[in-house]
Amino acid sequence: MSAATTGAAPARATQRWLAQARFETATILSHGEQLLVALVLPALALLGLGLADVPDLGAGRRIDVATAGVFALAVVSTAFTGQAIATGFDRRHGVLRFLGASPLGREGLLIGKLAAVGFVIVVQLVVLGTIAAILGWHPAIAGLLPALVTVVLGATAFLALGLLLAGTVRAEGVLALANLAWVLLLGLGVLLPTERLPDAVAGLARALPSGALGDGLRLALVDGQWPLGQWLVLAVWAAAAGAATARWFRWSD
Repeated sequence: MSAATTGAAPARATQRWLAQARFETATILSHGEQLLVALVLPALALLGLGLADVPDLGAGRRIDVATAGVFALAVVSTAFTGQAIATGFDRRHGVLRFLGASPLGREGLLIGKLAAVGFVIVVQLVVLGTIAAILGWHPAIAGLLPALVTVVLGATAFLALGLLLAGTVRAEGVLALANLAWVLLLGLGVLLPTERLPDAVAGLARALPSGALGDGLRLALVDGQWPLGQWLVLAVWAAAAGAATARWFRWSD
């Protein structure tokens, strides 16, 4: 029966978006593989870096530098790796095509994913921050606001990159490439400061969103600075990846 027949008004756009955001969030938090990448592996990385003496993380208290890097890893894990894989398989199974043609629409689907990524990242930062505090982490208070801006820009850039990958490559390829990129990015500025990399690699890492995100969080949370240069890099990547996604994203195989 129609809404007019039953007397029920159709759901407003914001209600549909919130419902999709709740669904996407529950999917991430209930999916074992995504939970492993989003929380378990970053937590293990935090414990390993915080308690060990290697690798050399450069200037600053080791736990402070390590925590900033692990926060960057959490953002990459959820916004890029997890969303790329989930969206890639949704596309292969026809879920994206169905939802895109539903009242939710393509805009609502994307808003739901963005909101879910934001909520899960908040959960990650709270959990990882609690573990870090137990290990002795003391962030620079002056850097909390710039760190928040860095996380938002980083999440936006990596979500755009994840959707670009998911919308242009077959699901099996997305799975392989997303996991490979996750491993490679660990050493390209995410966990290891770009200043600790060889000169031939450091310049490349600083131009990548991984280096900009990791260095930006370290500058904010360790030194209390405003990482304006890193913000510019992240904004450029977000704009470029967003435009490419809008141009080449395919809603079905």
